[in-house]
Amino acid sequence: MSPVALVAIIIVAAIVLFISNRVPAVVVAMLTCLSLWATGLLSLDQTLAGFGDPAVIFIATLFVVSSALELTGVTVWMGKRLLWNAGKKSRSRFFLVMMSLVAMLTALTGIYGAVAAFLPVVVVTSVRLGQKTSQFLLPLVFAAHAGSMLTLTGTPVNVLVSDASIDAGAEGFAFFEFALVGLPLLVGSMLIIILFGERLLPQRNGPSIPSDFSRHARTLVEQYGIGANLHRLRVRSTSPCMGKAVSTVDMAPYVGARLVAVHEGDTAQPIRRPHIGENDHLLLSGNPDAIAKFAVDLHLSFREHEENSDDILFNHQSGLAEVAIPPRSQLIGQTVFPGMVTESGDLIILAVQKAGKSVDGLNANGDAGATSLEAGDTMLLQGTWKALDVRLNDPDVLIVSSPELVRRQAVPMGAAARQTVAILAAMIVLLVTGIVPPAVAGILAAGAIVLSGILTPEQCFRAIGWSTVILIAAMKPLAAVMIETGAAPLISRQLANLVGDISPTGLLAGLFLLTAILGQLISNTATALIMVPIGIAAATGMGISPRPVLMSIAIATAAAFLTPIASPANAMVMGPGGYRFREYWRLGLPLFVWFFIVSVFVVPLFWSF
Repeated sequence: MSPVALVAIIIVAAIVLFISNRVPAVVVAMLTCLSLWATGLLSLDQTLAGFGDPAVIFIATLFVVSSALELTGVTVWMGKRLLWNAGKKSRSRFFLVMMSLVAMLTALTGIYGAVAAFLPVVVVTSVRLGQKTSQFLLPLVFAAHAGSMLTLTGTPVNVLVSDASIDAGAEGFAFFEFALVGLPLLVGSMLIIILFGERLLPQRNGPSIPSDFSRHARTLVEQYGIGANLHRLRVRSTSPCMGKAVSTVDMAPYVGARLVAVHEGDTAQPIRRPHIGENDHLLLSGNPDAIAKFAVDLHLSFREHEENSDDILFNHQSGLAEVAIPPRSQLIGQTVFPGMVTESGDLIILAVQKAGKSVDGLNANGDAGATSLEAGDTMLLQGTWKALDVRLNDPDVLIVSSPELVRRQAVPMGAAARQTVAILAAMIVLLVTGIVPPAVAGILAAGAIVLSGILTPEQCFRAIGWSTVILIAAMKPLAAVMIETGAAPLISRQLANLVGDISPTGLLAGLFLLTAILGQLISNTATALIMVPIGIAAATGMGISPRPVLMSIAIATAAAFLTPIASPANAMVMGPGGYRFREYWRLGLPLFVWFFIVSVFVVPLFWSF
């Protein structure tokens, strides 16, 4: 059997498996990769070369940067600060701001992170506006698809076509060069959605709505009866508390006041020293008059800018977490009380509930309010976000709401947000100026994130979308073998025969339709990996530059509008928006036509044949 026939069989088998969706895409990619070696088309080194490809490494580092932006609350800050204010004005204004923001964020972090960050914010805003979620969520996703064409980092496909352009002997695409077509795509998409979206989209709410954690602290404080009268008092050097143990703090004379916790300095961590020191903080709740008298008697100072209860317990440094005691937990039978420091020494038990009723604790140093834990009891814990992340990864407790998820929504621009933004800006500067290759810029950014303590190495590993990385790395050799065996030129000639008396414009039209239609059935990354070598071969055969052809393919892969399976982001909003399969193409088809127009007629204006 000829090499071309073998390649054709492998490609058809891969497409069938991708479309069937019965085998994970990563497994399909690995089988495709190994089949090239098993059939003798490539050596083992050539088959596995994609796993060390600079473009693949760069894409992996983008996941780390995106995760850091999300983890530190930068993405949520963008949404909360502008979306809700815009939503109070008018529907059109809200759509303009929403789509502009998600497009800009997508350009920097990719589609999935941007949509995931904006999804709960948009849902909450739509509810507050009295609008149906189905009117908002597809416009959110479709604007993200358009925004992915604004920069090199908007989608892995952009990195692939830029890398393929260099391999074909042409120039790669600069960081902002994609915006030459990305801006027309975005503006046109926004106009179509604003003018026709209301009529083309259904009017319903989905059965599954993402949780809104924006008022999570207030909910927990009210549920556990900690009360609104919570105050944080700083220990002065003249305070009688100085040098004394926490257990000696006598709250008996101050009826109605309760010592909730003692923090070491301004760290939001429980005090670990045997005695109270200057600038430590005492958290008290209850009667304001009693707390004021306590502060005067012990020479304690209120903070200059007194926060509400939410801010005191829930801020950039510290947070709250609700945990339940599962059956067979080793904590069953242990005695706890409100104000108790956990065995690890970095979490405080603020409150305990049994059967939904709080167990009162009068102080943090005795047995008053003590209770023996049973299965089903719940506790409210307070500590630094790091401590919550580390300590609650314990099989002896069940986390009611993930602290990491809560923090991303409820504490925008959290700790290390400024460092993350600075690292992102530095990476963009390196990419724009071309001082170092993209892979090096990505590695430097990811390394800076780890060295700054924004993410641990383990968090970086978890942040990387390994399915995407492995898919690209495993499918990369297919492009090389298609060109070497002549399969790509053969397919491009067949494409030319289908188009007829082909011209460069006709080639762009044919490639767009073939790529975009295939992209409605399998992932855009897999589609690009199949179509890029065909496009390069077609351009070479016609004696034209591969750059407009590759840009057209990139646009076609972004036109993932017609089905919920065209992109994970499309599927992400199907539940919250209550969409049916057929409702994607109603709004998606006009956008699909607009992308076709830009791909075929606008691209040659900027990248000549």
